[in-house]
Amino acid sequence: MSDIAPHHPLSRRFAPRPESVGEARRFVRKVLGQDAGETREVAELLVDELVSNAVLHARSVVEVTIRAREDRTEVRVSDERPGLGLMPQQEFHPFAATGQGLSLVQRLATRYGVESGGGRKTVWFEVGPASTPPVHSGWGTTAQDPGSRRTVTLIDLPGSLYTASHRNRHELLRELTLAAFGGDTLGVRPEDLAVAHDANHMISVWVTAALDRQPPSEVGTSTLTLSVPADASPSVLVLRQVLDQAEEAARDGRMLARPAVPAVRALRSWLFGQIAGQLAGGHPTAWTVIPRDPKPGPLETVPFDPVQVRDSRTPTVAADEENRIVAVNAAAAGMLGWEPGELVGRRLLTIIPEHLRQRHKEAFTSLLFTGRARILGRSVPLPALHRDGRQVPIRLVIQTQHTADGRTLFVAHLIPRAGEAASGVRERAGEETEAQQPHPEARPVVTPEAQPEDAQPEDARPEDPRAAAPVGSEAMARLAMIVDTGRAVTDSSDPDGGLREVCRILTGRFADWCVIDLFGLDGTGERVGVVRRDRHGRPAAGFEGALPPLSESARGPLARVLRGAGPLLLPGSGADEPPGQVGSPLDARHRALFETLGADSAVVAALRARRDVLGAITLARTTPHRPFTEADLAFVDDLAHGIAVGLDNTRLYEETRGIAEQLQRSLLPVLPELPHLEVAARYVPSSVTAEVGGDWYDCFVLPRGDLAVTIGDVAGHDLAAAVAMSQLRSMLRGIAVDREEPPGEVVRRLDIANHTLYREATATCVYGLVRGPEQGPWEFVHSAAGHLPPLITTEDGETRYLEEGTGLMLGTGFDMPRPATAVALPPRATVLLYTDGLVERRDEGLEQSLARLRRHTADLAREPLDVFLDELLIRLGADGADDIALLALRPVPPER
Repeated sequence: MSDIAPHHPLSRRFAPRPESVGEARRFVRKVLGQDAGETREVAELLVDELVSNAVLHARSVVEVTIRAREDRTEVRVSDERPGLGLMPQQEFHPFAATGQGLSLVQRLATRYGVESGGGRKTVWFEVGPASTPPVHSGWGTTAQDPGSRRTVTLIDLPGSLYTASHRNRHELLRELTLAAFGGDTLGVRPEDLAVAHDANHMISVWVTAALDRQPPSEVGTSTLTLSVPADASPSVLVLRQVLDQAEEAARDGRMLARPAVPAVRALRSWLFGQIAGQLAGGHPTAWTVIPRDPKPGPLETVPFDPVQVRDSRTPTVAADEENRIVAVNAAAAGMLGWEPGELVGRRLLTIIPEHLRQRHKEAFTSLLFTGRARILGRSVPLPALHRDGRQVPIRLVIQTQHTADGRTLFVAHLIPRAGEAASGVRERAGEETEAQQPHPEARPVVTPEAQPEDAQPEDARPEDPRAAAPVGSEAMARLAMIVDTGRAVTDSSDPDGGLREVCRILTGRFADWCVIDLFGLDGTGERVGVVRRDRHGRPAAGFEGALPPLSESARGPLARVLRGAGPLLLPGSGADEPPGQVGSPLDARHRALFETLGADSAVVAALRARRDVLGAITLARTTPHRPFTEADLAFVDDLAHGIAVGLDNTRLYEETRGIAEQLQRSLLPVLPELPHLEVAARYVPSSVTAEVGGDWYDCFVLPRGDLAVTIGDVAGHDLAAAVAMSQLRSMLRGIAVDREEPPGEVVRRLDIANHTLYREATATCVYGLVRGPEQGPWEFVHSAAGHLPPLITTEDGETRYLEEGTGLMLGTGFDMPRPATAVALPPRATVLLYTDGLVERRDEGLEQSLARLRRHTADLAREPLDVFLDELLIRLGADGADDIALLALRPVPPER
């Protein structure tokens, strides 16, 4: 039975301590009694949440009052901090560390609200039977801290990343509080923790209030104006200090909460710095322009959407914090022998080779529990595991992205390495096509709304750079656009990424949206770039991907320019034929683009190079202030031609590079299998240049049973270097097998042959022999021609460079003696031969680089050779500016 009389309230006050939460819950249970049923359960739950918030944030005496009102029950929870505003959440997230109370009230109460006055703040709610219709009253206006206020501007605040930061702050502070209640302060002073709670709560209130005043953003970022107390800076700095201490405790394993990933940590630092800095008189700095490490990716500020992965042409896989694949596109799945649906839900280990799985587990765990990123944002050469068990050489680039509700995902781009063609790569048009012939529709279409290029409507917006540009500077601005768009295509290692950059340039200076479509000889097409105008030039999600084929029935403007017409000037409908006469699926797809994005005028132009039409570009403006006119057509035609030439040159270069890489890889040997010697090798092209180097390695067994190993580097980064490398490698094999002479004599004869046949070629190399019976002992004899010294690492981690036996590089002398040296090779010691791409860095000396290599090989001394080499590439080969070749061997005594 209930202890409460109708309309007669019962109240109880509770001290600001954790035990009060349970006491308040029991008070509600006793007052309402068992007969109240669901009403009592709901009231008990909501009081539990509200008292928890009051104890945690208000830290004052809490009063709970219960009153019966006809068929409803009113509950009031009051604290003595009226200036501490509420932070109502518009969405309920099950994982949220704190702040669920108000969300639960919104969902479960029939009416609710907040009142301030008399030195108190009261949150109230009413609950009743299920049949009672909800008549929510809303939170109304909450109190703010008294005193003078200042304005703080947050430019380009990324919504999803802020939500992740908000979640992490709450988790860290909550656990600090729980630890403090248990008597462990984790090094944080109680008074600082109290200030940190207040500051964190108020920052959330400020940002929430600013977001409520602004319409939802479509681009992932918002520029907010916060109303902040003028004296808030010290509290914010205390919050920063407390969170830094919590992060340190989390990294040391003294807290269950995880430290923040780098992007979240960087945003938190930026947010606090902006508040404190602007209150001190500084100017705002946009989040999108501050330097960060790792470097942000193009989608960092956009909330994650699986569509982004599915529509990407780059092989892409996304995984969650539980190491499960949540999204994968056809390009990645096909490259690894799967269907996309088969991989979703599997562990990420499914596509990681066995010898790297432990390394992945350790690195992933380290990231989650220390917040330290080793390979995020870096291009790392690694193998991926194909479904059939073979390894696929890739470059792995991992970046973090955050969902709209604050969860962190890890998005990995699997970029095929040399010799591995990605599925779906388009062939360049190389035959005579219909597009090469003159077309009767080549004359541009002019709309009646055309007006002079320099017309300035009275209502032109001054902030529009197109409306404000002086006529005298327009020619230079347009020339700069032609140069910049051409450079964007030619400078990009990813042609599709270069075309998206073209769209970003044009939407920032010339159009409101830009679309680029590419077509092959078979009429199949793909939309590779769709960008709407905003300050960041982000892709418009959901529009890219495969297009319907160019069929005979296609008659729309896109089909016409692909057949040779244009450029075409279009009205706002996006087509110059009467409605209802769309001739093909391709026409319908192009018209749908206009209907979705809108346009007041548009221009469609062919991307034509060497008389081939590679695709088309569509540019549109969405306001009537300054539509495209006939005078724009010549410029757009020049613009499209420059883009097409750059694209064509890039494709030609990629074809040439591909041929050289295929040649280079075809010359890499199949490593011999010996019972007493383990041998492994790796070859990785540069990640930052599109050039082909002359690096090579070789390993073969001589007729007498010795193992010959060699590594070298021909000067140059082009097809000629790759050819010279193949010739030098073949000569070395022939000389080594012919007489089986000592390494010094083999290198001398190789230099003579090279000087006689290829006088202009210079190269470095190491040639060595491993001698000894299967059971040991073994020795390693080598001679080096200008190459970096071999490195021996014993099983115990002792390292030594074999600097003896080094002479001049090949091609600099003629018939000169070549020194050689022999060293004993202990069991399970590792001999590493490598090219300079592994160690040389522009910002450090060679001695420092070689010392770093020694440290890493010592750490890896007992690892299997495959792990040994892959770990060296992960640690030293990321973002390498030069090719890398590695060859390692290890004598293994037979088991007894």
